Amino acid sequence: MLEIEDGRVLLIHHWDTDGLCSAALLLDYLGRDDIVTWTPLLGTFYLLPKHIEMAQDYDHVIVCDMALPSDNIRAIAKKTRVTVIDHHHQDPIEEIEHINPVAYGASGDQYPSNTWVIKEKLELSLSLKIILGYVGDREQKIKDNPPFWKQTQEYLAQEGIMFDDLLELVYRIDSGYKVGEREAVMQAPRQLRTYETRKDILANKEWKENLRKLEEKLEKVLSEPPEVIDGVQVKRLDTPFAIISQVTRKLAWGTGKDTVVVNTGFFPDQDQLYSRSNIVDMHRLIENAKKYGYNAGGKKDVIGAIIPKSDTERFLAETIEYIKENR
Repeated sequence: MLEIEDGRVLLIHHWDTDGLCSAALLLDYLGRDDIVTWTPLLGTFYLLPKHIEMAQDYDHVIVCDMALPSDNIRAIAKKTRVTVIDHHHQDPIEEIEHINPVAYGASGDQYPSNTWVIKEKLELSLSLKIILGYVGDREQKIKDNPPFWKQTQEYLAQEGIMFDDLLELVYRIDSGYKVGEREAVMQAPRQLRTYETRKDILANKEWKENLRKLEEKLEKVLSEPPEVIDGVQVKRLDTPFAIISQVTRKLAWGTGKDTVVVNTGFFPDQDQLYSRSNIVDMHRLIENAKKYGYNAGGKKDVIGAIIPKSDTERFLAETIEYIKENR
């Protein structure tokens, strides 16, 4: 069960398919039309002081599918009730209602998406939005998770569709944040709340057009081969589009090689770094990044970090060395 306060409620959610579907599931479960849906600045996994002050004005803040810094959460909790529902690697936050099995020792393979955490917590029936959550986060990797792949295959057979059809839905939902439309992203949970079928999502013309633009950009980026340093693929981008995670996935999963991607064009004074590995546990590198003061997070096989431009080359070299040493 999940109970909320009678007053003003703010739902802070991630901008990707898992976060948006999770927020939609919560809106549907809670059954209130006045809940405010909000996401941080795209590409950032932290709150600015003005955002913390804004959140403190609500009676209940729910953070969904975002491993925000614990000091951000504690600052909000000084003045209002906070509930975090998540599945990312993080330390437990004892002062609040922290619903995250992974933070308390569960395997990430058991909770490949935040929609699955919500399903278990709220005892929901399996639905398209729940499946899209873990397909969105794991894509082809979900096939390596037998229990989840089995139920996905059963769903595909029932609907008479292919796995690529699910991926297309994920790409359409993700397209809003990838083209930088933050206001549209914050409205997406309300749209998804009303969408029950694949056809509902395909009918969204805005997402269809966004996806067309993105596919053109991705095709150009991926046509230029990455550099290989000590067996690690390194790709450099300079784009305002939020495609770094997708580029990393396609390069890593398409070749089976450890991959690091850096984007210097998303923020004016910071760079994005994203890395995936098939065999290296990234948790210690994530902790190192946090010790340097970077906003960083991820899972066992992935790290994402936002780095001051003056530190980018140093941390890129450290990431490559870390992968080499831990293969």
